[in-house]
Amino acid sequence: MTGAVSSADGVTVRYDVHGAGTHGAGTHGAGTHGAGTHGAGTHGRGLPALVLVHGWSCDRGYWRHQVPRFAAERTVVTVDLAGHGESGTAGRSAWTMPSFGGDVAAVVNHLGLDDLVLAGHSMGGDVIIEAARLLPGRVHGLIWLDTYRRLADPGDPGDPGQAAADLTAFLAPFRADFATATRAFVRRLFPADADEDLVAWVAADMAAAPPDIAVDALRHAFSNEPAAIAGLRDLGLPAVAINPAEPPSDRASLARHGVTRNPVPGVGHFLMLEDPAAASWALGAAIAAFPGPPGAP
Repeated sequence: MTGAVSSADGVTVRYDVHGAGTHGAGTHGAGTHGAGTHGAGTHGRGLPALVLVHGWSCDRGYWRHQVPRFAAERTVVTVDLAGHGESGTAGRSAWTMPSFGGDVAAVVNHLGLDDLVLAGHSMGGDVIIEAARLLPGRVHGLIWLDTYRRLADPGDPGDPGQAAADLTAFLAPFRADFATATRAFVRRLFPADADEDLVAWVAADMAAAPPDIAVDALRHAFSNEPAAIAGLRDLGLPAVAINPAEPPSDRASLARHGVTRNPVPGVGHFLMLEDPAAASWALGAAIAAFPGPPGAP
């Protein structure tokens, strides 16, 4: 089932609903366009819904290998964040993690999902923290797919001036020639032995993103670590980082913030596309380990 809903700032957000419970009750929120007006409950088999959030300059189709695996047992929702895929842009001027989190929350509220797990790839991991802030008492846990491999020590602000300079230098090639910089950036995220057809497809797809939106989103994503750390602390939800095994993640730094590391060997940044079976297994293991949502008996 495909549908759309207006985010808080009026941007149209497209989504798909798959699997068990797609005809359940619940249409929290209004402003729906097109299909999807009957909502999606989680009554199919009593399992929490799984909401999958793509990364920077990607779209909901990047989860195409995981949807069939999980839709066989539970409701699965995939979302196009505003400015990505089939979602709109009108009404938004800043492409921040809180605004993207509002997109996800708008879909969840519209579908009446009261019992869910949030999973995000790359920038999507930052987004799901912001979405969880807007969905108190409804989220079992958070799953990152290669969002952070290490997190700063609590109370260590680092050097803000140096961080700002580094970010400006990093963004400069994207501002100068977005498509060329993005293709080069994406290729560096794959291992040397990755499937060349997959690498070429992802590089071309992401390089076709709207440059102004993409650069602003990238700027906010790459400076979001302090907000992510604060969100983990404030939410108190269990969190799992499913990361490539190489180079190894800093397990201790993640654990200090309550994040459990789950490495996947032989993959790069786009692990759900590179090794769908291994990524799906890791997702399933993380979901199975989560307790009930906050406040559940």
